[in-house]
Amino acid sequence: MLERYFVKPVTVDRIRASWIAGPIEQYVDWLAEHGYAPRNVFRRVPVLVQFGAFAAGRGARHINELPEHVDGFVDEWLRRHGGQTRPPARRKVSHFARGVVEQMLRVAIPDLVLSGHRAQLSDPFIQQAPGFFAYLREERGLREASIQHYRHFLRAFEVYLRRIGCRTLSELSPPVLSAFVTERAGTFGRSTMIGLCCTLRVFLRYLRRENVIGRDLARSVEPPQVYRLAELPRSISWDAVRRMLEAVDPRTPVGRRDYAILLLLITYGLRAREIALLTLDDVDWKHERLHVRERKADHIAVYPLSPLVGEAIIAYLKGGRPQTEHRFLFFRHLAPHVPLTHAAVSGRASHYLHKAGISVRRAGSHTLRHTCVQRLVDSGFPLKTIGDYVGHRSASSTEIYAKVAVETLRDVALGDGEALP
Repeated sequence: MLERYFVKPVTVDRIRASWIAGPIEQYVDWLAEHGYAPRNVFRRVPVLVQFGAFAAGRGARHINELPEHVDGFVDEWLRRHGGQTRPPARRKVSHFARGVVEQMLRVAIPDLVLSGHRAQLSDPFIQQAPGFFAYLREERGLREASIQHYRHFLRAFEVYLRRIGCRTLSELSPPVLSAFVTERAGTFGRSTMIGLCCTLRVFLRYLRRENVIGRDLARSVEPPQVYRLAELPRSISWDAVRRMLEAVDPRTPVGRRDYAILLLLITYGLRAREIALLTLDDVDWKHERLHVRERKADHIAVYPLSPLVGEAIIAYLKGGRPQTEHRFLFFRHLAPHVPLTHAAVSGRASHYLHKAGISVRRAGSHTLRHTCVQRLVDSGFPLKTIGDYVGHRSASSTEIYAKVAVETLRDVALGDGEALP
């Protein structure tokens, strides 16, 4: 396999002269199998040869002894290649060396557990409230993504309590809670503070139910005031949508994939998560339908397949989607070819909005979802119909769009004003 990438025999001989040549060749086979580009092989193999020499110079004689030399090699690599660059660049150099070496070791030693890897953090308050996350999952029916938000906020709360010397949850009091919320308010925005306060209130009610605390403290946590229909939707004009789509290069595999994703967002107002979970089986070519199975509250929606969307998906399937046994529709273009995450879908929308020079608050996939809804409102569809179309669980989620009668306002702005009273 080495001869496939390295033309000069002397280069192949130098690699095979390394005492870890076997693991290196095994790793190169793995890279080829997972679709890594040749340039990645060219960059990684020399790092591994140097790692083998480094470990041998410090007494390593067996592959199982290699993991203990990873940290030392990364420090040496950073010293030699990091130079006087800024911290972000130095971190990139360090992460590259560590990533290459650890990936090779995981391929060569499948049951390896790297001690240098960041340990999986345990759930916060696991000793004092061991059943809380099971309660969220089983009784409240929350998805894992929502539970992760609880972990994030409660982990910060746990660190704060440890810092102020509050050793047990039974010592909680309104002043302690208020101080924590006030401290966080200095760094979090309003929407994040709402999430934090709601998390604390749910957690405190659970503690009271389980008699971990002696009284209900949930009412002492007051989230920021939110007024119904106070904000405007983050939609953009249809001309801006055209500019964004024109910023996509459909001649490239990435462009074909992203063009199909953007059309799905604009045409159906799908969420990023719904697009990330689409499979080949969700596109019913025979009946010209699109099935969206992973909606909120486990709802399933069926849409007529737009010819424009169908053509974009076909173009991606023929000239962009990697060869893989997985049934997911959208994949990373670069190796490893894994399905796109919801964050990646939103990131692609944000990328093209910025590329087209479209200024919008919190650019992302939801910007295009808002645009789809606003387009339907401007076309005169009833709010109930629109809510069902985009999968709103509550009518109040759709009502906000009634505040922005874009076409009506445009007519007023362009008129001569004579019809006004």
